[in-house]
Amino acid sequence: MLTDTAIKKAKPKDKAYKLGDSGGLYLFVMPSGYRSWRMKFRFAGKEKRLVFGSYPDTTLLQARAMRENAAKLLRDGVDPSVHKVQQAAAQVARVGATFKTIAEDWLVSQDATWSKRYAQNVKNSFVQDVYPKLGHLPIDAITTPLVLKVLRAVEERGAIETAHRIRQRISEVFARAIGSGIVATDPAAVAQRALSPIKRGKQPAVRTVEAARIVLRKVEEQPAHPLTKLASRFLSLTAVRSGVLRMAEPKEFEGLGGPEPIWRIPAAKMKLVVDQKEDAAFEFIVPLSRQAVDTITVAMDFSGKGPLIFRSVRHPRRPLSDSTLSKAYREAGFTGLHVPHGWRSTFSTVMNELAGVESRVGDRAIIDLMLAHVPSNSVEAAYNRAAYMPRRRELAQEWADMLVQDLAPLESLLTGLRQHA
Repeated sequence: MLTDTAIKKAKPKDKAYKLGDSGGLYLFVMPSGYRSWRMKFRFAGKEKRLVFGSYPDTTLLQARAMRENAAKLLRDGVDPSVHKVQQAAAQVARVGATFKTIAEDWLVSQDATWSKRYAQNVKNSFVQDVYPKLGHLPIDAITTPLVLKVLRAVEERGAIETAHRIRQRISEVFARAIGSGIVATDPAAVAQRALSPIKRGKQPAVRTVEAARIVLRKVEEQPAHPLTKLASRFLSLTAVRSGVLRMAEPKEFEGLGGPEPIWRIPAAKMKLVVDQKEDAAFEFIVPLSRQAVDTITVAMDFSGKGPLIFRSVRHPRRPLSDSTLSKAYREAGFTGLHVPHGWRSTFSTVMNELAGVESRVGDRAIIDLMLAHVPSNSVEAAYNRAAYMPRRRELAQEWADMLVQDLAPLESLLTGLRQHA
């Protein structure tokens, strides 16, 4: 075995030569005088060599420790020369690898499989909830407590299911980092157990039109931005999904001053698979009641010329957030009783019970159609787009007449608009 004294006495010669230690380790001496530690080993029946570093920058003791590490990899069936290349690549990848850089890379990788709207929703969730706390941090420095801090803030605003979705997206980012050799573990995976459980089943919703009037009245009595109150009323009148309402654009509304006003919702905004979102046959038409026309007209006048009607107060080019609507209902005292998305269930319950009492046999299928349940193919979608429109319009008007009965007139919201403005 080599000693430090023997190494120091090793002089360069006309040809390179080796000074052996043990376990395949040796010092390689070049004619120039450059000396480096190397290890000879066999892997998969082939003789290979591994370079550890130069001497004296790498001491004899350090070289032996590296040899032992390489020997352990061999015992585990790993080629130490390949492992060294992988480690070097991972080190290069770590440089500048913040959570945001890896997340943006992951988002780009999903472009081929996601719709544009869904991709934007995912990115918005990162921009709003994740990047402010984690975006600037090196991804290998992020711990489970840091991830939980992000998710707790989402939970505290009542968005339990959103917190679970964000955690899953954070895990996908870490999976990409693991695949690149930048990190070894996913701290978001453990965080799942610490989140509040999702309450499965239907969204909380009142079941009578009398209770529905109370919900609307109390929500509109609470201090809130006018667009929030208008969005709440329009959502209740149309029973569309809240995500569709928040993305509503003025150009989608037709015939507001005529006898047959409609809201033509593009397929890209509907709850469909990617292929269907790109098929115009899957656009959905909502017949508007008189009250819905009045409400959307006021909302468009107040919102101005921006691309979205129900826009964010802070960011005019972004939609009103789902959490803003949910907060309005919580502050009105309806936690666990009724949520914005619950209007679909309320509409279905009230109108189906009415159909049963009055023996309207054909109305049940039409009510289901009005809730935009996905048709099986594009032929059926094209048919359903305008199917039963006269009866759908009658039911929409009947629902609106019952709902706004004894409610404060729209003018009361207009007064609030002037005060707020």
